Amino acid sequence: MSSSASVPALRGAPADPNALDPKVWPEGAHRDEAGRLVVGGVDVETLAARFGTPLYVVDEGVARSRAARTRAAFERAAASVGTSVTVYYAGKAFLSGAVVRWMTEEGLAIDVATGGEFAVALAAGADPARIGFHGNNKSVREIERAVAAGVGTIIIDSEVEVRRVADAASRAGRVQRVRLRVNSGVHASTHEFLATAHEDQKFGIALPDAARVVADIRSHDSLDFVGLHCHIGSQIFDAAGFAESAERLLAVHAELSRVAPVPELNLGGGFGIAYTEADEPAPIQEIADGIAGAVARASERFGVPVPRLAFEPGRSIIGPAGITLYTVGTVKPVPTDDGWRHYVSVDGGMSDNIRTAMYGAAYTARLASRVSTEPASLVRVVGKHCESGDIVVDHDWIPHDVAPGDLVAVAATGAYCWSLASNYNHVPRPPVVAVSGGAARVIVRGESEEDLLARDAGLSDHDDDAHGVTA
Repeated sequence: MSSSASVPALRGAPADPNALDPKVWPEGAHRDEAGRLVVGGVDVETLAARFGTPLYVVDEGVARSRAARTRAAFERAAASVGTSVTVYYAGKAFLSGAVVRWMTEEGLAIDVATGGEFAVALAAGADPARIGFHGNNKSVREIERAVAAGVGTIIIDSEVEVRRVADAASRAGRVQRVRLRVNSGVHASTHEFLATAHEDQKFGIALPDAARVVADIRSHDSLDFVGLHCHIGSQIFDAAGFAESAERLLAVHAELSRVAPVPELNLGGGFGIAYTEADEPAPIQEIADGIAGAVARASERFGVPVPRLAFEPGRSIIGPAGITLYTVGTVKPVPTDDGWRHYVSVDGGMSDNIRTAMYGAAYTARLASRVSTEPASLVRVVGKHCESGDIVVDHDWIPHDVAPGDLVAVAATGAYCWSLASNYNHVPRPPVVAVSGGAARVIVRGESEEDLLARDAGLSDHDDDAHGVTA
């Protein structure tokens, strides 16, 4: 199975360090006559002047079109093998009220992994019957809340959850649809922390234990077992891993079907995107067709009807729709064994994009407020945090004259950047702005230092003590 490496070999200097690779940058991104990057019809100088930097920018049209194309691709693939499909948007990639509405309006169901994500989906108007609830350690309160709200499917992740979900459904007077998450033993050829189908990890149960756990599920009148679920990893560029996983799951699916019908099979998500020009993910229709064909062949071999399918893409929908905009603070040339590297320090860092430090993820950066005819220099885009590992872009090439005050944009940051953001070093989290048709609006408000201080109960207590107030 082919997959992108976490950190590709050092990329050579591009012929034009101002160029925007269309497979990396949001569809329609371009430079205007002044050389400024334009996304969703809005130039970056306008965005920076209005909203400040750092700034997450999401092209609504790109997010919607990728959602619609993904749903259509899997619906065509499923129909070609005589079945149907549900495509969930994996909210962990990036979830907000606006994003929930975009996804549901494009016909996708919503996948959540915590009570907080569930609350966002409900508040944004998502139909609870079209929500799947994940999580390896769902609390009793989360389970009870989901059941009471009429959640469509709960994905059981461990044996102890069988009783918890059954009891919650019984108390609510409901029959709750459930899937069982299993580990197929197939995992993406990617960073260890991104691979989620190893046997030795926190998610799901071992495939050989599935029959026993499903028997337990079926023993509860308040539970309706609808199928198996598996997620093999992230940043996967083709269908091969999914095909192998489907083969293994369908062998167990057939065994379970001999006891009672098993209508569905959920093969998860993890479809990759291009973060750099070196990444070559297959088109989503090719992946969908490859998976559907593999499922159909395995179903025939095991003598079972082709099940209804489900998938959970997140990154592949929202990731390419987003960029992050920064202002350069300092540029520091540093000698290396191979020459010089310019450290371009920006006004954000690992608090708004932890993925480079966490996974060694590779990104593409461009001078965004202008173009330059200067030759390209090897740069490392770094943040303002008190960590030597505070790296946003490990290496790329930017015109040699990059200077303080310039705007730098990093591509493909729509997924897992805002979701993983923190207040490290008491840095406020940036806002998220949606752009579309030349207009921009805030969809997630940014934080201020006052917001951070307001949450510090120690400061409040000190204030109260100063006025003679005691608890």
